[in-house]
Amino acid sequence: QLQLVESGGGLAQPGGSLRLSCSSSGVTLDSYAIGWFRQAPGKEREGVSCINSYGTSINYAEPVQGRFTSSRDNEKNTVWLDMNSLEPDDTGVYFCQSLNYFGASEPRHYDHWGQGTQVTVSS
Repeated sequence: QLQLVESGGGLAQPGGSLRLSCSSSGVTLDSYAIGWFRQAPGKEREGVSCINSYGTSINYAEPVQGRFTSSRDNEKNTVWLDMNSLEPDDTGVYFCQSLNYFGASEPRHYDHWGQGTQVTVSS
């Protein structure tokens, strides 16, 4: 598991948008599928999306389908999560993770996590 850094969180109103970034210093991400996860207060961490190393295959969890978009630029060593039509239930700490393989979005399979970035959706 790589040491990744998440950024871009903040406060958004319902219906608003945020863009999260995931990067790594010193290690290139182009060989790794990357997953986005989130953890709401009092709830277990859950997978949000995953993107393969080429950016050609992307999966989304049902609650964010059609609202969130994951993308990557391997030359910039960055993976993004564009979040639109935000809802209060999207509130939580968001994490990115290098996946064991594309689609391996079960949080219990990973021991090391970054700090995450807080997303709060509230009016």
